Amino acid sequence: MINRDISLRLAAGRGRRVTQLADAAARWGGHVPEDPGITELADLLETATRAPDRPGGPGHTTRALLAGAVEDLRAAARLGGLLPAVTLWHLQRAIDQEHTAHQQTVPAQRRERGR
Repeated sequence: MINRDISLRLAAGRGRRVTQLADAAARWGGHVPEDPGITELADLLETATRAPDRPGGPGHTTRALLAGAVEDLRAAARLGGLLPAVTLWHLQRAIDQEHTAHQQTVPAQRRERGR
């Protein structure tokens, strides 16, 4: 019974994080499918790292953070369902890195609007 409860909690956590990452990919301009997989989300965020420079766009540090998020997503995809807790850790790390990258673009976008 304990294992089943843990499994259900991990699966719910995975679902929430995938939803958060889908929202993040959309924020970076990705066209997210209705039910994205982890690999698809990694591909969408990887595309954001290749975007040309523009005011408020990904700078070097932002790109490095997004690349780190992509690496964590790819690691989570490789693990699949084998190690749910480790997969969840990689997904959370990807969320944290994407969030930091997004926060770095917000001040640049505000400066650009102020001009």
